[in-house]
Amino acid sequence: MQLAELRNLAGVVRAEIGKAVVGQADSVNLMLTALFAGGHVLLEGPPGTAKTLLAQCFAYTMDLDFGRVQFTPDLMPGDILGSNLFNFQTSAFTLTKGPIFCDVLLADEINRTPPKTQAALLEAMQERGVTLDGTRHALSPRFTVIATQNPIEQQGAYPLPEAQLDRFLFKHVLSYPSVEEERRIVASTGGGRTLEPAAYGLNKVLGGAALEAAIAAVAQTRVSTEIVNYIVEIVRSTRANSAFELGASPRAASMLAAGCRAWAALDGRDYVIPDDVKALAAPALRHRVLLSPAAEVEGRTADTALAAILQQIEAPR
Repeated sequence: MQLAELRNLAGVVRAEIGKAVVGQADSVNLMLTALFAGGHVLLEGPPGTAKTLLAQCFAYTMDLDFGRVQFTPDLMPGDILGSNLFNFQTSAFTLTKGPIFCDVLLADEINRTPPKTQAALLEAMQERGVTLDGTRHALSPRFTVIATQNPIEQQGAYPLPEAQLDRFLFKHVLSYPSVEEERRIVASTGGGRTLEPAAYGLNKVLGGAALEAAIAAVAQTRVSTEIVNYIVEIVRSTRANSAFELGASPRAASMLAAGCRAWAALDGRDYVIPDDVKALAAPALRHRVLLSPAAEVEGRTADTALAAILQQIEAPR
């Protein structure tokens, strides 16, 4: 697949999802980038901002096998992974697969379940496989987690541990729609319309061989030595900056580079430019850093501290 074709296909995907989800173009762009880069996405926002519908429409439009888990305080790891059940007819244990055996897993309100259950996703997100009773089972090579969470300040939420946050390529913070967008939302759904993607007339425009060809095209995108040095300098600066008690990991630098390659390919380019790094720095790093107490007292946020670092580091020409 040529990059021009990939760019056009991405535009079609955005248009199809736009039939059901008003606005949220930046969310769709990050989800496309994560899929082509082999990463996962964490969507954070208040209830009612179409996080769940967005994930459903994305999987439907991309013609990917969709699985959903509603995370609740009493959810157990076996409810996600599955379990081996004894079959009395064959006198052997048979694997009953959980919803994790899919292409796109919606981990809905992931911060509503305790860390023990959250940890069930660690191996799957990193290695695309799960181990049950000592036997390893491979997941789909395109396995992607789209997790949603409400802000942790709300009652009944469990903050995600750093090890799990580090496995998400992007953390995207959704905001409320504009006045015009909200009017369109109410006009289209206020009459009791179902929230199933098919009800909006969405078409499946990319999947199977086309998806593999698109991923192969992304793999050809070049990252120059200057861009590599730029990414590494940004990530290492988070560890030396007084605004952060904990900086980003080496994995963050590698995943940011992978994301930039996909971002560039979706723009029709076979090379990464500094603007790609600047565009993805906040969503790729905001969940991998921990503000220092002094920075919190000053009212600073991870985004403002990262923006300051980007201003201090000279971008390659």
